[in-house]
Amino acid sequence: MAVLSKRGRFAVAEPLFFRGRKLTLDRTDGASAGDLVLVGGGKRGARVVRRLGRPDVARDVLEGLMLDKGLRRRFPREVERDAIEAAARPAMGADARGRRDLTGLTTFTIDPTGARDFDDAISAEREPGGRIRLWVHIADVSAHVRPGTAVEGEAHRRATSVYVPAAVEPMLPEALSNEACSLVPGADRLAVTVELLMDGTDVVSAAFGRSVIRSDARLTYERVDRIFGGSERAEDPWAGALDAARGVAAALRERRDTLGSIVVESVEPSFLFDSAGHVTGVVNEEQTESHRLIEELMILTNEQVAGHLADAGRPTLYRVHENPEPLSVLALADKLASLDIPTPPLPKHPAPAEAARLAGEMSVMVAEHVRRTGRGRQAYPRLVLRSLKQAVYSPRNVGHSGLASKRYCHFTSPIRRYPDLVVHRALLASIGIDDEPPRASELQEAAEWSSDREREAMVVERDADDVCRAFLLERRLFEGGFETEWDGEVVGVIGAGAFIRFGEEGFEGFLPVRRMKGDWYDLNEQETALVGSREGSAFRLGDPARVTVGKVDAPRGRVDLCGSRR
Repeated sequence: MAVLSKRGRFAVAEPLFFRGRKLTLDRTDGASAGDLVLVGGGKRGARVVRRLGRPDVARDVLEGLMLDKGLRRRFPREVERDAIEAAARPAMGADARGRRDLTGLTTFTIDPTGARDFDDAISAEREPGGRIRLWVHIADVSAHVRPGTAVEGEAHRRATSVYVPAAVEPMLPEALSNEACSLVPGADRLAVTVELLMDGTDVVSAAFGRSVIRSDARLTYERVDRIFGGSERAEDPWAGALDAARGVAAALRERRDTLGSIVVESVEPSFLFDSAGHVTGVVNEEQTESHRLIEELMILTNEQVAGHLADAGRPTLYRVHENPEPLSVLALADKLASLDIPTPPLPKHPAPAEAARLAGEMSVMVAEHVRRTGRGRQAYPRLVLRSLKQAVYSPRNVGHSGLASKRYCHFTSPIRRYPDLVVHRALLASIGIDDEPPRASELQEAAEWSSDREREAMVVERDADDVCRAFLLERRLFEGGFETEWDGEVVGVIGAGAFIRFGEEGFEGFLPVRRMKGDWYDLNEQETALVGSREGSAFRLGDPARVTVGKVDAPRGRVDLCGSRR
């Protein structure tokens, strides 16, 4: 990925996302100086493969970033053709036999405002005696994507959808992801339904099967929160179903908190663009009750499917999160203590299971401290997360420490995650309604590949957010001037300096120690503060700071801060 320029009579490409040598091009194929281009090699040398736009337009840079990270941005023709044929087959009735007709159930989805691929839908009814019957319907991607097909091979290669602001690299072509598989309202759709009879948080019975459903309403998180907050009324026919589902989710959340699951309250940015592709604003979306409702019901469903497959001894992929290392948990407690954050009593040599429980307790204490003091909202949860191991996929079930779950898998998002498709095949084969179970010999490779692709997707998504924030900051600086001072908070420290999050939009930049006024600062032993060597003043995680911006490199998502005062 490069920006085109002219050097005499030669066209030159300068790399955009890293600092490297410039390439002299043989062909520009109509691109002009200043254009953002994709460069490739040929028999006669480097040439422009595609013009993407301009390096000062955020949407063009995001497209370049995805291509630079190895995303294809298009499906091969064979895959597109295979997807269209696969989408049409069930519509002609070839796959409807043997399915339960659940189109009469009141059903709804809850998703972000801009979502188009709806994996999951909910039905719920209260029964005499206080029990609640819950149906979780998941798109039956396995009915459309069969082993050995071109679309299956491409889904395995991609392994996950990658979401960046205003764009997505889908795992499945649009004919499936946004159309045939998406549980859109008012249309009959093929699903795999998990039916649960709930008595409080106890699962009295569980049943699994293929179904045909029809969603009555496409709800958004924002609308559901207005309903829960009392500013909007729920509508029939889904009002009662939503209320019943809310009751189940609240009870599940309370139980999970008592089991010692990790509590991390996250904020997701949602960027706004104008018609020209420039970032104009950002809404930092907090996790609300509507988010927690869907999260709890999906966790419950994933646990029930994982438990069924484990009991049946069926090969599948689990989502595992091993217990943290005891030394890492003790180090976390030391870090929190250095920041005056309360911690639970600690044994000298905790066992791994005890370490997991302690990490859960500390995550709760951190969340409470943040709410009470208003400080460390970004920095303190990061400390907790860094003390834990990373969740991965595995054919071996070792439980999910972060969720305090003994048996857990990913089943509820098969439109966008390949492991969910594997689990669907295992489940359907286990109940005798599909003859294509996953091959045990291939699961380890699928687990490692899917875990790697997930990590790569997270890097792309994080970098894309950084790019958008930097472009938005650049816009704000042109409006208000580079001399503007910003109120911020220390969210990270390393020996070379501090990372400061500032402004209502959540900008982030790096402040080198050489630009910190009044003293020379060194990293403390717990790596939670930069401490002045002469006066003992400190930049601690969560501390307020007032900064000015020195330089913004928007296409690379980098912000350099040039001064601060505490």
